Amino acid sequence: MKDTKYIFVTGGVVSSLGKGIISSSLARLLLSRGYSVTVQKFDPYINIDPGTLNPYEHGECYVTSDGHEADLDLGHYERFTNIKTSRANNLTTGRIYRDVIEKERRGDYLGKTVQIVPHITDEIKRNVKKLGENGNYDFVITEIGGTVGDIESTPYLEAVRQLKWELGKNALFIHLTYVPYIKAAKELKTKPTQHSVKMLQQTGIQPDVLVLRTEKELPPQMCRKVAQFCNVSPEAVFQSLDAKSIYEVPLMMAAQGLDQIVLEKTETEGGHEPDLKDWNIFLDKLHNATKEINIALVGKYVELQDAYKSISESLSHAAAWNDHKLNLTYIHSEKLTEADVATKLGNMDGVIVAPGFGKRGIEGKLVALKWCREHDVPTLGICLGMQCMVIEFARNVLGYKGANSVEMDPSTPYPVIDIMEEQKNISDKGGTMRLGAYDCELMENSIPAKAYGKKKVSERHRHRYEFNEKYRQDFEENGLKCVGVNPGTKLVEVVEGEGKRWFVGTQYHPEYQSTVLNPNPLFMSFIQAAIAYSEEKK
Repeated sequence: MKDTKYIFVTGGVVSSLGKGIISSSLARLLLSRGYSVTVQKFDPYINIDPGTLNPYEHGECYVTSDGHEADLDLGHYERFTNIKTSRANNLTTGRIYRDVIEKERRGDYLGKTVQIVPHITDEIKRNVKKLGENGNYDFVITEIGGTVGDIESTPYLEAVRQLKWELGKNALFIHLTYVPYIKAAKELKTKPTQHSVKMLQQTGIQPDVLVLRTEKELPPQMCRKVAQFCNVSPEAVFQSLDAKSIYEVPLMMAAQGLDQIVLEKTETEGGHEPDLKDWNIFLDKLHNATKEINIALVGKYVELQDAYKSISESLSHAAAWNDHKLNLTYIHSEKLTEADVATKLGNMDGVIVAPGFGKRGIEGKLVALKWCREHDVPTLGICLGMQCMVIEFARNVLGYKGANSVEMDPSTPYPVIDIMEEQKNISDKGGTMRLGAYDCELMENSIPAKAYGKKKVSERHRHRYEFNEKYRQDFEENGLKCVGVNPGTKLVEVVEGEGKRWFVGTQYHPEYQSTVLNPNPLFMSFIQAAIAYSEEKK
């Protein structure tokens, strides 16, 4: 049985400093040394999961293989590590309180008064240790959302404070904080970091390692000052400078010895020197590619690009591995019309039509798809994007006037996209969709089958509406082929435009299983088609 080490990553001063990137980077470095690692995220909000949150509130909702709707940081964890996360890797205050209340209702607490301490904190601790109990991991890295001082984060900090005393050398705290640069004074200021650490110490937690987020390089004497004022050893103070790419952060941390200090402070033996050869090859391609590929992403949340984080990262990975720089243009589907579609898409080498819910912006997606289909532009429709492919084809090729999804128009005369029968009587919004990984059988010689190099794949889903099998023959006879189906339910998973360069729609989300070192084959194929189209236009 492995002696699992638990690393807790907290943040101070302001949010969005990059706790998820630091957690992912450390995981990558420990993996490169031969250790087994997983990463966990605690979110302080009371929602059960982010599945019902508007993307404007919280960015992308990520989906794990076991069907959990999770925080977007889990996408970073997977992209950096190639490790599949699960429900156990993401916890919210809502889930903690729900589980405690259910135990209270069952009488598990034997009539005792249920309190934040010890019952809520015990439930948090149980979930922290659950990942390490089976001995599968050398390290469990737990990122605690929010910042020190937030009321919402208090129970989490109390729980991990207790764990430090219980686990001893097997627990370590990394605190990420901010060192601002005051432009008018031309000075870096460490006082916010000192106050942040002081606030953390007031909760009973002494950080073992500090990571200082900064725009300007910190002089050595400033790092020593921070160490002195914060009771941290000088060699355990690291700086995280702004980088051209988030994927440089593991190398920046490795150069300063973050992984080495973690091993020393947790008294961890074994492992080997970091092997980052493949990571360096990727970065070399990412930074040194001289050719550009122009891709448009058509969606309704383009003001908040985190809403499409997994898609944009998947495109970036695929472009780099194909020796091209990605030039990604976000196009607001609500503002796209027949009058300007040629202007906005005319210079693009490929078009992605994004997923989403609701009818806002749908007509713009249909306009984009009609133009791409008629001009034979490489096009990938994802989830709702695939459904829009079906709707556009029904209206403009099959002549089904008013064809639609029942999500957008319950009284449509041609419900080419319909709700699953088992979903029709469900009223709750959370967790009611087809979620997680499902098998898909691909038609031989289809574009997706050639991309994957096999006929059976497993991809992740997040939707309630499906292609209506009633209309399948009409579509296939007129050139929109159903080339991927679920072997159990026979639900259509993938459609393909017959005779087109590259015109594919997937009911599933290929972006959820695309990582830095293993980009999804469908994105690779799409980018290759876009590159070929770009060369053809010259």
